[in-house]
Formats: sequence, C-alpha cells, structure tokens
Amino acid sequence: MTGPDPAELRSLFLFEDLDDAQLAWLAEHSEIVDVPAGHNLVEEGDPAECFYVLLSGSLVMSRLVGGDQVEIVRSDQRGVYAGAVQFYLGDQVDQTYGATVGATSDSRFLALRAREFVAAFREWYPMAVHLLQGMFVGLRNTDAVVGQRERLLALGKLSAGLTHELNNPAAAAGRAANSLRDRIAGMRHKLGMIAAGTLDRTHLQKLVTAQEAFVEKARSAPELSPIQAADAEDALVDWLDDHDVPGGWELAPVFVAGGLGPSDLDAVAAATPEGTLEQAVRWLAYTVETESLLREIVDSTHRISALVGAAKQYSQLDRAPHQWSDLHEGLDATLTMLAPKLTGLRVVKQYDRDLPAVPGYPAELNQVWTNIIDNARDAMGGSGTLTVRTRRVDDCAVVEIADTGPGIPPEVRKRIFEPFFTTKPVGQGTGLGLDVSYRVVVNRHHGDLRVESEPGHTVFQVRLPLRSATGG
Repeated sequence: MTGPDPAELRSLFLFEDLDDAQLAWLAEHSEIVDVPAGHNLVEEGDPAECFYVLLSGSLVMSRLVGGDQVEIVRSDQRGVYAGAVQFYLGDQVDQTYGATVGATSDSRFLALRAREFVAAFREWYPMAVHLLQGMFVGLRNTDAVVGQRERLLALGKLSAGLTHELNNPAAAAGRAANSLRDRIAGMRHKLGMIAAGTLDRTHLQKLVTAQEAFVEKARSAPELSPIQAADAEDALVDWLDDHDVPGGWELAPVFVAGGLGPSDLDAVAAATPEGTLEQAVRWLAYTVETESLLREIVDSTHRISALVGAAKQYSQLDRAPHQWSDLHEGLDATLTMLAPKLTGLRVVKQYDRDLPAVPGYPAELNQVWTNIIDNARDAMGGSGTLTVRTRRVDDCAVVEIADTGPGIPPEVRKRIFEPFFTTKPVGQGTGLGLDVSYRVVVNRHHGDLRVESEPGHTVFQVRLPLRSATGG
C-alpha cells in the first residue's frame, strides 16, 4: 500500500473543494489499496474501520438475503465511496460494514481510517456534522417513539378483539351453568315424584337403563336442518299427545336436539307402569337437557383455552426469544388474534405441512404476519379472499400472503418498505409497519421480503432460511 498524491485527491468530486492543508492531511492519513478482480474489499458485518473511495476500476456492492448474495449497486465511477459511510457518528452507533464490496476488475481504492477521519471531518464541517447527527438521531428517536406507539395501538386493538372473543364463550358457559343448576333441581324433584309412585325395583332399573341410553345418544346427536328438526318435533308432539303427556311442544325440541325419536320413548313407556309416564318422560327430558348443557360448557371452556393458547403462541410468552419454531403455529395464532378484524373476509389456508421448523424469533415473525395481514384487510375494504400459503423453495421456507384487493400502483410499490411512507390519511398510518417487517425479515432473519401486485391479486412473499445464521 502507498500514499496518494494530493493532486489526484483534488480530481475526485468528494475532495475538489478542500484547501491545500486539508488535502495534505488526507494524503498523510490515507493509503492506496489495490484489489484484484474477483476479490472483496470489505465483508458485510465486519467492523467498519475504513472509508473507501474508488480511484480506478469497478466495484459491486451486495447484501446477504435469504442465504444468497443480492447485488445492490455496481459502478465504475471515480470517487464513489463505500465502507464506513457513517464514520461521522463515531460511537453513537455500531460501526459495521452494511454490505460486502468487491472488485469486478483490478481496482484501486483510497482508504481513510474512520477513527482518524472523524476528528478532521468534525473540525472541517462542524455544521454539517451537527445536521447529519441530528437527522440520524432524530429519525432513530422518531422511529422508536412512533414504533412503540404503533405497537401499543396494535396491542390495544388485539386485546380488545381477544376480550370480545373470550367474552362470547365465557358468557355462554355462564348461561349454561345457571341453566344446569335449574335442570338438576328439576331432575331431583321429578326423581322424588317417581320414587313416591308405583315404580318397583325392576321398573326403576329399566328407567335408569333408558336414561343411560338417552345420554349416549345426546352426546353424539347429529346436526339437523331446520326442516328436519321441525318434522322430528311434530312426530314427537303427536306421540306425546297420544300418550296423554301434556306440554309436548315444550318437550319435543329437547328430545330432538338429543337425537331421540318416538321409538326411544316407546321403550320408556314399556318400562313404566300406568300413571307414571309423564314423570318419567320429564325426568328423562331433564337428563337430556343436562347433557346438552354440559356439552355447551365443555365446548365453551375449550374455546377459551384455545384463545388463551393462541394468545400465548402469538406473544411467545414464557418462551426463548430465538428458537426453532413451526411457522404454521404462528400464522394460525395471528389469524386467531385478528379474527374480529377479518369478519367478512374468506380466509384460505394452503399449508405445506412437511415444512420443517425455522430458526428465528417467532414473536417478531408474528408481528410481520400481523402487519401484512392487516394491510391486506385494509386493501380489500372488508370483503374479499385472504390466502395464506406456505411452501419450501430450496433451503428456504416461503410464506405468501395474498389478497384480492385493487393492487398496489408501481410508483407506490417502489417505496412500500420505506420508513414513514404511507398511503393512508394523516393519523391513520405511521408508515412503519412494512418497514419494521422488512427489517425483521431481512436484518434479523437474513431472509427476503418482496411484493408482487396487479389489480385483484397482491402477494407479499417472505423467504426465511431453514438454516440458522450461526450454522445450526
């Protein structure tokens, strides 16, 4: 490595307005670096030690995306720069190379030590340094504050939706429990009346056997259409009227809901002596109702457990931040949490269940799914089809979220992942959702996030490597 000539430095657009003393300082504190074609000048992620300026030759800049090197820019213009481009921030940020820079032909670079250059740069351009620092810190602070606010708003909406979803099965279970108390009291009363009648041991045993049969049928009662249920109820009302059991219109729906018909009541009539049929039928009706209410309570509590489980999966509560996880669990949890907002949409799942576990941060990926699905819902205006698809492509897991909205115009598509860019009215969007999603996928998971759109079909595609960045 050799030192540069001050006259050559003045020929570069970056340094053409420097005075002689400044050029002399640059010449004294910089070196010429020769890089053969096909070799790299810097590697992405390494400590950013030098600010490089192209003197001759050509360079290519690339970033690691989804396990592949994706070219960002290629140039042979003298004076283009790379490397420690945020040197002026000093220790305010982690100084690492944001991309890999290689030579596509035999090239020469000017190398300036970042730690030495920052002191001179601040002395030469104090106002510029203050402006650059203020812009960087201001954007970072705004990003943090607005992003936190956006997350709190999203959490509030999800909490409201979850509370609403939990309230329905909880209220149903409460109503069923109250009704169950009344039915059990009625069943005790009818049993007392039966015991005080003319039933002997044999008749009572037959009645208990009929009760067990009624319970088994009630547990697996088929779903009937309204017309089928009405016909079945009419048949039972006729049977009850023929056997002088009053209130057939009230008892018939109970037995039909339990999957019972006239033939079942024939067995009851044969097991009871004259004068006790009404008490026996009503006692068995209480039995069927009790079983139906118990089933409703079980279904409601299962629904509550499922919602709580989805909330824990979505938030990754009590789990390690980085882990191998099933993407489908996170997608299902997100759809469950967003269910109140997806009313009116047709949700289609096309999962590749053979997809292996993916290394990463599940809670952050769930936020990605939330942002994309929420945008898709807004695009469709409350009606349309949302398709969530998974598949494997080479060494990557691919998640595609498609909507049938009006599409994204090309001029918007170019800027869709920019921070603070939004097409929503003021106050309705911060423009950080897709920016955060991009950073989670690309920076945190070394994956790729892209979008394809035409009227009636927009697809966000997330590619995640199936191998850990640490080699796991």
